[in-house]
Amino acid sequence: MVDITHKSTTLRTATAQAIVKVSKPETIEAIKNDTVPKGNVFAMSKAAGLLGVKRTPDILPDCHPLPIEFTGVEYEISDLEITVLFTVKTIYKTGVEVEAMHGASVVALNMYDMLKPIDKGIEIHHIKLLNKKGGKSDFKNHFRQDLTAAVIVCSDTISAGQKEDKAGKAIIEKLELCGVNLFDYIIIPDEKETIQEKAKLYQEQGADLIIYTGGTGLSGRDVTPDALIPLLDRRIPGIEEAIRNYGQGRTPYAMLSRSVAGTIKNTLVLALPGSTNGAKESMDAIFPSVLHIFGVLRGARHD
Repeated sequence: MVDITHKSTTLRTATAQAIVKVSKPETIEAIKNDTVPKGNVFAMSKAAGLLGVKRTPDILPDCHPLPIEFTGVEYEISDLEITVLFTVKTIYKTGVEVEAMHGASVVALNMYDMLKPIDKGIEIHHIKLLNKKGGKSDFKNHFRQDLTAAVIVCSDTISAGQKEDKAGKAIIEKLELCGVNLFDYIIIPDEKETIQEKAKLYQEQGADLIIYTGGTGLSGRDVTPDALIPLLDRRIPGIEEAIRNYGQGRTPYAMLSRSVAGTIKNTLVLALPGSTNGAKESMDAIFPSVLHIFGVLRGARHD
């Protein structure tokens, strides 16, 4: 199965349809009047769909087992066609499109099975996904396309050439995937004055994001948060909480990081862990949804 461990849990919904077409009006009347020999077609087919959707990962090998937290089945009759609408909801890391389509298919197939003794001309058509919500697709193209970011690696050893930077490059890779342009990328030592100087400089030069990696731990030389917090107009606790919560689910040491998020005027400043995994996971935790902030900040500018 595809690795989804990097994804965040969100509300996911999907609605799929299947169309059951009968060959004569008498079949529709039998369904409406509940005179089909095998029983109530709508009720039994709904039950079949509810059972079937839970078995989706047992049948399709690449589907992840996930908690089905809501299923809804609706029927619409138009002439000789019955449209099955099957909705699935969950709060999980991956979507429920296949589950909804599988549920609609099972409902339609059960209707076929129940109706075939009285109608030999039944057909099933147009099994398809109607809509879905949740996950990164909800945010696609909802952000400014001209955003720029400065990435600053804070590390005595890397700045001295004793170690290769991987965390900063992981941040840049994620920014590129989110359509954010690189304003600058530099490596500096863990010096409070230098950290502050770069934040002021890039903010004045118009960078939308300033992302620091490194210096968020608890050693004596970890001074990035201490340098940045006095410069911030406002802290954004929700971003900080999201980063630590996401990381804590992957390593028990994430709680020891002092990640910081806040704004200097209309520039978002982030201080992320210096380890490669810590930086990558922090970016996964908040991007691309954190980019929504620039619509808010831009709106505030025009008030």
